[in-house]
Amino acid sequence: MDDGASVIYWDASALISSVIMDRHSDTALAWVEKSGLHLISTLADAEISAVISRMKKEGLLTATAAQTAFETLGGGPWRHIGILPESRTIRLLSEKWPLRGADLWHLAAAKTLHREFPELVLLSFDQKLQHAAEGESLGGVVV
Repeated sequence: MDDGASVIYWDASALISSVIMDRHSDTALAWVEKSGLHLISTLADAEISAVISRMKKEGLLTATAAQTAFETLGGGPWRHIGILPESRTIRLLSEKWPLRGADLWHLAAAKTLHREFPELVLLSFDQKLQHAAEGESLGGVVV
């Protein structure tokens, strides 16, 4: 992990820990404080929005807590980006790493962005995605 990273790509697992308290929140909030470019994809935005809304519907979050989570997401350091990972990159990574679809997409998106931002780190609390990110020289967080 490169603690001095100036470009941080956040997946949904990292984002959720930054807006709803869980066992990874302290680490996520420390990353929120890092200076630099914080990127979240429209896919991560959709994933976290679905989680917050589902938790509200299931009574795991109050309406106020859900609204606060959405406001935190909207007011954080993140820049929302519309990126399309290359199909070839997705296929190559799928043969190399045993990831679920969304995690494979995040890895491919980070690899695509890595060409423009060689200092990019993929921030995730999913252990399989962390392992793949480390294997692709994209950093990751050891939890």
